[in-house]
Amino acid sequence: MRDVVEIGLGKTAQRGYHLDDIAIVPSRRTRDVDDVSTAWQLDAYPFGIPCVAHPSDATMSPASAVRLGELGGLGVLNVEGLWTRYENPTKILEELAGLGEDARATKRLQEVYAEPIRPDLIAERVRELRDGGGTVAVRVSPQHTLALAPVILDAGVDILVIQGTLVSAEHVSTTDEPLNLKEFIADLDLPVIVGGCTDYKTALHLMRTGAAGVIVGIGGDDWSTTESVLGIRVPMATAIADAAAARRDYLDETGGRYVHLIADGDMQTSGDIAKALGCGADAVMLGEPLSLCEEAPAGGAWWHSAASHPSLPRGAFEVAGEPIGSMERLLFGPADEPDGQLNLFGGLRRAMAKCGYRDLKEFQKVGLVLDRP
Repeated sequence: MRDVVEIGLGKTAQRGYHLDDIAIVPSRRTRDVDDVSTAWQLDAYPFGIPCVAHPSDATMSPASAVRLGELGGLGVLNVEGLWTRYENPTKILEELAGLGEDARATKRLQEVYAEPIRPDLIAERVRELRDGGGTVAVRVSPQHTLALAPVILDAGVDILVIQGTLVSAEHVSTTDEPLNLKEFIADLDLPVIVGGCTDYKTALHLMRTGAAGVIVGIGGDDWSTTESVLGIRVPMATAIADAAAARRDYLDETGGRYVHLIADGDMQTSGDIAKALGCGADAVMLGEPLSLCEEAPAGGAWWHSAASHPSLPRGAFEVAGEPIGSMERLLFGPADEPDGQLNLFGGLRRAMAKCGYRDLKEFQKVGLVLDRP
């Protein structure tokens, strides 16, 4: 029974929990870490680690997306980003990497993202991803899906990610033709990931559109300002668990169609990743942690995709710091600090081994304890 709190005579609120509020409980069995697998598969595409890149220009260029694919993850390029607006955005990224704390970073982001998206560059970037030899995935916002989809699909992608701050299966508009996700996905012969969402009902409705994956969360981290701007904050542990319940019910409803959950938000360390998967996620979407690797195109600076919105930006600009290692070291170690920021998926493997689970599906059954007041 969900804990409901009365916040006043006329209003109640459901209690939700963040990843920091919970902890993993080991079972009676442990397992050798070499016997643990972090592999997962989305539709026909296998991956060695449950890592999907948050499609920010701060972390994902064609080269870094390819590199993440080589290391077993899924790189996602934003087709509404700098790489499809400029022939060579390297100088702009270098300028952004050099901005100091006193700079008007948000205004500068709005300026550089005001350049129109070029369809020819979408095709060129997809070709670069294809030449890299891995799974090709790109992100488009719900608002621009109908306009950009023909170009994206003609270019030949493997996975399409339709991602906004919040995405619903039923968008109502009296001014524009809304995107009907169910009809749109039904016409495609490639897997589609949609999100974010924050609750059971929305997750279930997104699954019913035919999506292969649902993004849970809004990418919230220390630099997200969605709460300040919109009043929306997502307790990730509860959101993932609710979406996992929706997946279970949808599995029964369809007689066995499994939809993957990708958790996006509150994840900075290997322990956060382990807790998100323990709540029921199949993979995690990493943003800011990937900005700390040497391959990040913005040199350590970080901003969300919504940070450059022309009228209502949501996300502060984090000035560049020193990289803490290569992407390979970030994901697989070795680590020389005990803070969980390096060897992210080595840490996950160790957590799974300590709890006795051999693969990610089993690990979703791990026990959890609420140990924060």
